Amino acid sequence: MNLKNKVALITGSAERVGKETALMLAGKGARVVVQYRSKAARAEQTAAEIAAIAGEKPLVVRGDISRAGDWEAMRDAILERHGRIDILVNNAAIFYKTPFLESTESEWDHFMDVNLKGVYLGCRIMGEVMMQQQSGKIVNIADVAAERIWPSYIPYCVSKAGVVALTRGLAKALAPHVLVNAVAPGTVLLAEEYDSEEEQALIDKTPLKRVGSPRDIASAVTFLLEGSDFITGQILGVDGGRSLS
Repeated sequence: MNLKNKVALITGSAERVGKETALMLAGKGARVVVQYRSKAARAEQTAAEIAAIAGEKPLVVRGDISRAGDWEAMRDAILERHGRIDILVNNAAIFYKTPFLESTESEWDHFMDVNLKGVYLGCRIMGEVMMQQQSGKIVNIADVAAERIWPSYIPYCVSKAGVVALTRGLAKALAPHVLVNAVAPGTVLLAEEYDSEEEQALIDKTPLKRVGSPRDIASAVTFLLEGSDFITGQILGVDGGRSLS
């Protein structure tokens, strides 16, 4: 896929990996749509940086990805502005510690609603547009934790395992017109609760001896979008080799 003028929605693009992906795709000539739920100021900053690259301010949409109505409103706004949707990057997610015996039903529901149902809804609602166009690409952001379950993060890990299953199923369900793949990051931008000792322990377990960066993930997403039109249903691990240890 040549990304020039392709319409690309990246969820959670106000910051971190989503922002880096949005900027990278804008640099390739894509017509990026910035999405956020609550961080309006950061989303506008991302939009300003994209405008500096593209020469015009991108469309910014607000929505709760766990609600079908919000996805439909975002779809309608994109179609009104651009007339098509070529790319969906399901990046938005939540992540926090939930020691199993202290975890709650509401925490479980929170992870499933945002991390899994949000991806399902986006793929269904935006995927329908792509099927009508008979073209499109979806990249979901999974996690190496989908296969290497962390006992203090079980709801999160299960939600990302669902994303992996969804990716593989949709690659069949939306073929041959829509390609669906996922990127499974390892440790990227450590959570605030990690101290230097915990960070070093993670680095020591990683063959490439560093924590990943948002650019590492954005580059992998970009590869799946423009590198080949003969890849679907694949989970691309971007973890510095940690899954080997």
